[in-house]
Amino acid sequence: MLNQRLRQVCLTLAPLVLSASATLHAQKPAPKAYAVAEITVTNPVAYKKYLAAVTPIVQQFGGTYLVRAGKIVPLEGRAPVGRFIIIQFPSLAAAEKFESSPQYRAIAPLRQRAARTRLFLAEGASE
Repeated sequence: MLNQRLRQVCLTLAPLVLSASATLHAQKPAPKAYAVAEITVTNPVAYKKYLAAVTPIVQQFGGTYLVRAGKIVPLEGRAPVGRFIIIQFPSLAAAEKFESSPQYRAIAPLRQRAARTRLFLAEGASE
């Protein structure tokens, strides 16, 4: 009798446990993403205008500066020339929204006229 009752409880709970497990698995956060830039400033006055305009837009899209032109210590190969920037975003989708946003598209020409840039997005490792 006890075995039959235990079996009935297990059969009743199994779908709930599987559903809860699937829900938890499906809600895994997206990996963070990074905008990485190597910037050689050719017009410092114009570049300062870009800097003043870009920071609030980065923040609006959930971005956080992790590296912003600090000291670089080369270990192998050549170090980047000029400024080196890494901005963390909550996800690749958020980084892409930032890059394609009308707000950023409006100021990107300021940077393009004031500097030579290598710029790319990279998705972080999954947790």
